[in-house]
Amino acid sequence: MGTDEVFTVEVAYAGEKEQALLEVQGHPGITVGEAIERSGILGRFPEIQLGKLNKVGVFGKLAKLDAPLNPGDRVEIYRPLIADPKAQRRKRAAEGKSMRKGGERGRAQSGS
Repeated sequence: MGTDEVFTVEVAYAGEKEQALLEVQGHPGITVGEAIERSGILGRFPEIQLGKLNKVGVFGKLAKLDAPLNPGDRVEIYRPLIADPKAQRRKRAAEGKSMRKGGERGRAQSGS
């Protein structure tokens, strides 16, 4: 591939009520941040706050905004977590809803 060749990448975001998967044309060296800007997705979803609330990745792996992209890459903009998974586990454990080995909830074992 020559240095002037154009290739396609995708930018994806799943909002609470609407999802978007947009194609963006770019030259070698295009970054995650540039692809997001060119896609126009920031105007379509004003709740996206890159670098503050929303993290980004490429094919499910976290990436920085200045990371270069390859042809066919899919840039994903992630929504922030509503609840901390560790805190939720601690809360369930404190409430006595622990899971036992094999996925069984705490049942009394019968004696033989």
